[in-house]
Amino acid sequence: MDGDMHGERRPDTLLLTLTGKDRPGVSSAIFATLARAGVEVLDIEQIVLRRRLVLGVLVTAPRDWKKLRAAVEQTAAELGMAVEVERGSGDNRARRGGRSHVTVIGTPLKASAMAAIVGRIADCGANIDRIVRMARYPVTAIDLHVSGVDPEALRGILATEAATQGVDIAVQPANLLRRSMRLIVMDVDSTLIQGEVIEMLAEHAGYGNEVAEVTEAAMRGELDFEESLRSRVKLLEGVDVSAFDEVYDAIVLAPGARTLVRVLRRLGYRFALVSGGFTQITDRLAEDLGIHFSRANELEVVDGKLTGNIVGEVVDRAGKARALREFAAELGLTEAATIAIGDGANDLDMLNAAGLGIAYNAKPLVRDAADTSVNVPYLDAIMYLLGISREEIEAADLEAGVVTPAPPV
Repeated sequence: MDGDMHGERRPDTLLLTLTGKDRPGVSSAIFATLARAGVEVLDIEQIVLRRRLVLGVLVTAPRDWKKLRAAVEQTAAELGMAVEVERGSGDNRARRGGRSHVTVIGTPLKASAMAAIVGRIADCGANIDRIVRMARYPVTAIDLHVSGVDPEALRGILATEAATQGVDIAVQPANLLRRSMRLIVMDVDSTLIQGEVIEMLAEHAGYGNEVAEVTEAAMRGELDFEESLRSRVKLLEGVDVSAFDEVYDAIVLAPGARTLVRVLRRLGYRFALVSGGFTQITDRLAEDLGIHFSRANELEVVDGKLTGNIVGEVVDRAGKARALREFAAELGLTEAATIAIGDGANDLDMLNAAGLGIAYNAKPLVRDAADTSVNVPYLDAIMYLLGISREEIEAADLEAGVVTPAPPV
């Protein structure tokens, strides 16, 4: 007879949920108890929040399952922890199709925002299978593993909620591309660096304000990029080449730029700069940061002075996308294995061509068209979208002898 001495039907599985203060030896004690019962482990989940442990273990149920329950309860008591033993039938259910990683970034991340986000996920019939914290400082980043809804449909639903709640939300299909070696193609002005190089050069010609106004309009998509670029470059006629050194020395990288490149290079990622700016600056940035590829416009220089002209074809909106495809092909990668990061209208084709297009502190036109947007002022926050946590970044830097600032207590 398949049952216990009282005729109660024996369950197929037991779910053990252990909670209490985390300390060394908790897991080993529980599994030693399970080992003596000869059960099989079907699933395990464990989290630690502020040194509070939640350990869930799904095991096959032995014939005398009540004896195992008593043994587990005794072990938990000796550990000063609480345990719940739930009877059931069958293995843990498989996750449904339509699987996504939903990364939420906030500064701060309020409970009201999370309530709205998870509510929208539930409204479309999806399920949150797992939640993992990716970072707690200087931003809060949370990764939700979601199943049961098409990623593209979920992206559209959550984009509206992100704008309403004032947080960043990235939705990506849960596939192997997220873990593979990829090419990251970055815009330079107002993305990799703070500010616009052409405006800095224009200050040397006395046209800083005029050029800044045209640049802003071009980045909003209100002007033809090539036409506006040539008209701005004309104003640089006569500027001495020494201005390049002065501008380069004044450049301020986006916070987290060096960290992004340093950490991902260790993982085998390749990087490219594709800019509507100028090779006299971008080539030096690429060399300084260890960037593999670089493409930008070249300013003509004659007798140590800028002529106000550009050498060769202009790297415009279409040229940026073309550069991304050429660099990917050189590495033997598909476009799906590329990530593009930019902020202006001339980045739109590049963002659309990439497997993942990220609008970084971008103009509204660009945010609306990109796969996702990051609006916090930290370029390395993009690594959270790739499944890399702050703790992993800091541990990798520590191994390499790089000291990172400690977060506030």
